[in-house]
Amino acid sequence: MILVTGASGFVGAHLAKELSNSGASVRALYYRHEPTPVMLAWPGVSWQQANLLDIYDVEVVMEGISEIYHCAAIVSFNPARKEEMIHTNTEITSNIANSAIDAGVRKLVHISSVASLGRNGTTKEITEEAQWEESSLNSGYGLSKHGSEMEVWRSIGEGLDAVILNPGIILGEPLCPKGWQDGSSRLMQTAYKEFPFFTDGITAFVDIADVVRAAIALMQSDISGERFILSAGNYPFRDIFNRMADALGRRRPRFHAGPFATSLVWRWSMLQARLSGSKPIITKETARNAQLKSFYKADKITRALPGFTYNSIDSTIVRIAQTYLAEHVA
Repeated sequence: MILVTGASGFVGAHLAKELSNSGASVRALYYRHEPTPVMLAWPGVSWQQANLLDIYDVEVVMEGISEIYHCAAIVSFNPARKEEMIHTNTEITSNIANSAIDAGVRKLVHISSVASLGRNGTTKEITEEAQWEESSLNSGYGLSKHGSEMEVWRSIGEGLDAVILNPGIILGEPLCPKGWQDGSSRLMQTAYKEFPFFTDGITAFVDIADVVRAAIALMQSDISGERFILSAGNYPFRDIFNRMADALGRRRPRFHAGPFATSLVWRWSMLQARLSGSKPIITKETARNAQLKSFYKADKITRALPGFTYNSIDSTIVRIAQTYLAEHVA
């Protein structure tokens, strides 16, 4: 049986659905976010609530498991959650890795992020060989994923077969309606609302379908002890928002926001969120990230998996926009 942690989340849900479509038997874990009725109906998928900080819960869900896709993690750029996120993401990965070794699991695929590679503050391409360096440019999320990866590398040293995936910003359709309000899926909602500002930042983007295909292919391969950056290309945020706006038939961002203007925007966003009790659209970390120019080299996966190709970002955005419009526009 295959274990998918964080299966009601963005990446985990897409993985669980694809595994279900392939006829696999899946134990899908969730914690706070319950699966939707559609998810509950996926053939071959049994849902189980578990607290991965509780080693006893982890031992129970590990029974009979041969393969693990570890997707569970807190994803937040809210400074109020930084310490909680670092502790939780690192600790649950440690618990999963330790129990996987004890249970004789065949292989683990860990879904991480390019954020775990750190940011060098230059235009030099970042590869899988990048060494973590302490820097004010690193986010709390990046710190948490770096700590999680250290637990995976440790488990590899102790005999567990495992691979790590480092996707850029993952673009895709959420599999539950509320998903448009969280994570990278919120970018499409922001574009639909005609957010007027654009920044100079550049980073890696990749289709959720490519992340799922790579994860499954690596699980089925004999590759272990490796990490793989996943990116269909390094794109300016402005280009991504322009393409989203075009696909949605909305107005493109029109006001350039440099570092000073961006600092004002994130403060205003945080104030609005506090007054309304909602999540801020922009935080200090996301505002800073939106100004950074980070370039990632992502051809290692195409060498390791002959025939693997990335979906074009244009086709990805058009597909997601069509789904968004179908769900939100009468």
